Amino acid sequence: MNFENFLPSIWKRSGLPLVRGEESPFYNFQQEMNRVFEDFFKGLDVAPIEAFGGGFGKFSPSLDVKEDDKEMIITAELPGLEEKDFEILLKDNNLTIKGEKREEKEDKDKDYYRLERSYGAFSRVIALPDGIDATKVDANFKNGVLKITLPRTAEAKNKVKKIAVKKD
Repeated sequence: MNFENFLPSIWKRSGLPLVRGEESPFYNFQQEMNRVFEDFFKGLDVAPIEAFGGGFGKFSPSLDVKEDDKEMIITAELPGLEEKDFEILLKDNNLTIKGEKREEKEDKDKDYYRLERSYGAFSRVIALPDGIDATKVDANFKNGVLKITLPRTAEAKNKVKKIAVKKD
């Protein structure tokens, strides 16, 4: 059976395809457009390509970490969550913030009914320096912002040495 008769527009007389996918200008254009969109959405929580491949609803909280010689302060943005939706664990000089974000939107009308659900589990692990006093860790949650204060031990405070810079 001769398959050239079924698809005459994509075959040359020699029986070979006109162009392979990598050689097509449209293939190259599509690859370049994919790269542009991936670069554009790279810093955001939702990437357009991942939205159709299982990444929809993905959630990863933003973190700010500040430290000085007295304490370390970690701030996490957890919009739409309540205290029961996440937990904070401290083990082996690692602080873990993990939880789940669930959202449900329901819209009813005379002619239609729409229900959307999204779910996203997250886990963020922050490596802590030596000298954190685990017995005095404090966590506050207000208006979707979690603030964790990790004081340093007295030994760690005393070990900090400021080094003077000399001018030549």
